[in-house]
Amino acid sequence: MPYFDAASSAPLHPVARQALQASLDEGWADPARLYREGRRARLLLDAAREAAAEAVGCRPDEIVFTPSGTHALHSGISGALAARRRVGRHLVVSSVEHSAVLHAAASWESAGGSVTEVGVDRLGSVSADEFAAALGTGTALACLQSANHEVGTEQPVGAVAAACREAGVPLLVDAAQSLPWGPVEGDWSLLAASAHKWGGPAGVGLLAVRKGVRFAPQGPVDERESGRAPGFQNIPAIVAAAASLRAVRAEAAEQAVRLRALVDLIRTRVPELVPDVEVVGDPVRRLPHLVTFSCLYVDGETVLHELDRAGYSVSSGSSCTSSTLTPSHVLRAMGALSEGNVRVSLPLGTTSEEVDGFLEVLPGVVSSVRERLGAPAPSAEPSGSHASLVVDALGRRCPVPVIELAKVIGDVPVGATVTVLSDDEAARLDIPAWCGMRGQEYVGEREAEVGVAYVVRRRA
Repeated sequence: MPYFDAASSAPLHPVARQALQASLDEGWADPARLYREGRRARLLLDAAREAAAEAVGCRPDEIVFTPSGTHALHSGISGALAARRRVGRHLVVSSVEHSAVLHAAASWESAGGSVTEVGVDRLGSVSADEFAAALGTGTALACLQSANHEVGTEQPVGAVAAACREAGVPLLVDAAQSLPWGPVEGDWSLLAASAHKWGGPAGVGLLAVRKGVRFAPQGPVDERESGRAPGFQNIPAIVAAAASLRAVRAEAAEQAVRLRALVDLIRTRVPELVPDVEVVGDPVRRLPHLVTFSCLYVDGETVLHELDRAGYSVSSGSSCTSSTLTPSHVLRAMGALSEGNVRVSLPLGTTSEEVDGFLEVLPGVVSSVRERLGAPAPSAEPSGSHASLVVDALGRRCPVPVIELAKVIGDVPVGATVTVLSDDEAARLDIPAWCGMRGQEYVGEREAEVGVAYVVRRRA
């Protein structure tokens, strides 16, 4: 069964499995002790730290291992902000950061700090100039991911790092998605990553803090990991994480070329095979193994279930796959369609036959879901028989409000409007996104007696 969700968690790398099994026999003792078992464990831990530092591009004593990538982000953000309280209480992040960063930002704001979210363009990329403009004399920290976890767009970290350096603001980079493919560019100050993203075992993160960067660990001080990650180190897992990172890096160049070609095939063929599809994210500055596309008139959860039944494991940024029932914050920031969103992230070793099989199955899956939801046929001809229309989609979840809009847009003449009544939050993103995809004009929204009225003017 092809597994196409490496961006969530990559399969355990063979080198990680071998290193884990070997270090279970050698790395169980306390590395802080001076007897031979402790010294052996210390040697393994030191070697793992050196290997990780080489991959990151920093000194070994700048690396600490944490219980997860999320822990690394939270401790990195809180430690940097606490150390620079005298400078100010302003935090700058991008609007498409991982939820771990945005949760930390929300916590900081609730504690009295201020947060600026820098927006992104339609491709999911921040402007280095806009990011630099958000920095001020009271800015304590800036955070920017190296590549987006949902759409694969690479961020201009080098240019942003230079702007932060000029402003005297430390930059924390979330490198969870990009670190397996190469070191992060630019003069960053802090960096976080997670081992299960590159084929290491879950439960191991890393945090790098450059020498000279002010940092004050929060919570009770612990003597382990420079006081930045309290608790007994899981040495076998750390060794496996470092060994797999080194192994993945050794084959990254070759795998990147091969997987990029397969992703290019998906980016090209999906819009040809499936009507009304938008491929999102930057087509050039992107991770080599990840592609995301949004299909009109389907809900992502059903598509994922149907693909799973067909033998393909993929993920989605759609609201229906989240316990919060709200649209993906990444897709919302980009202005992209949130429903019917499919993310394909290929693990190392994915074959062209597996991708061909996926492309063969996908059109039938989308077509069957659309048919069940009563979506309009792609070839339906507009008649323009009504001056204006109101669609009552209250109490119905997306993509149904968009489907109902698509069914009737051709029943009004060019220049006339259709008003959609909806109480689903996703409609605020999906109706404008549909207009952009279908060449219609999104006029705006207004409060209705119940829900919100979304107005669309027919242009085509």
